[in-house]
Amino acid sequence: MDKNSKIFIAGDKDILRTSFIRYFEQNGFINVLDNVSFEVDLMNQDSVRSFFKKEKPGYVFLNHIKSYGIAANIKCPADLMHTNLEVQNNIIQSSFEFKVKKMLFLASSCVYPADSSQAIKESCFLNGRLEETSAHYAVSKIAGIKMSQAYNLQHGVNFISAVPATIYGPYDEFDSENSHVMAALVSKFYGAKIRGDKEVVVWGRGIALREFIYVEDVVKAAVFLMNNYDSPEIINIGVGEDISIKDLALLIKDVVGFRGKIVFDESKPVGVLKKLLDSSKINVLGWSAEITLEEGIYQTYEWYKNLKKRV
Repeated sequence: MDKNSKIFIAGDKDILRTSFIRYFEQNGFINVLDNVSFEVDLMNQDSVRSFFKKEKPGYVFLNHIKSYGIAANIKCPADLMHTNLEVQNNIIQSSFEFKVKKMLFLASSCVYPADSSQAIKESCFLNGRLEETSAHYAVSKIAGIKMSQAYNLQHGVNFISAVPATIYGPYDEFDSENSHVMAALVSKFYGAKIRGDKEVVVWGRGIALREFIYVEDVVKAAVFLMNNYDSPEIINIGVGEDISIKDLALLIKDVVGFRGKIVFDESKPVGVLKKLLDSSKINVLGWSAEITLEEGIYQTYEWYKNLKKRV
């Protein structure tokens, strides 16, 4: 890609779309398009085709469309599957039909089997059963990967797929019903501090381990892969270390300045106990994450706190 390349940012998650747009603007790219600004209905095949036919983007970043935390994964599996499959089909088909130079599909670490050996290598893909609470969402992301590979195989296009660790940062979904654990905890601790609560309830026993990657690192990794990676085989994007939910909660508690106690609700589902990606493949190519977990949480909290003050 060069500064004049026409780039399409596709996705309904503000956390990624906003970060991609900010990255390209800050780096002097002048032809950056996104489905919100151009009023593209990603669920509507005609809308997507009309956009591609008119604008003819050269590069497409197909980001997260609809994704939730555990509670909403359990409650809305049909919504997750239908929306993601519909949008992926529309974008991938139009990317082929209107001859984009390259497309990057961002998947999710839930595509890996629940019992994968740690750290999870790309070779674990499709080698076991999926984690139950996220299985329906995972199947839609697996379909996106395999569909990209199928177009490569049949039509000789350059569609690549990457698997990031759990993404967090500004513009995330902080609604406790739909959010992932990082955003949910930031929201909970902030609300508890403002109300003067004496405790914050955290799902599970706190022993589950998760790997978190700040959204700006994901964007830089995606751009790096668009410029330096041409294999149809999936590639991981991670930071190389994980943290227990208990230690994460303690870290967020400290950043927020909450003085009460943490109570763990062991009756709630927690998903797999450990999910750490092996990112040596992308590291060898020359990319590695830059933002520490502590720094990322602080930036996320400052953004969220300022947002709540404006409401």
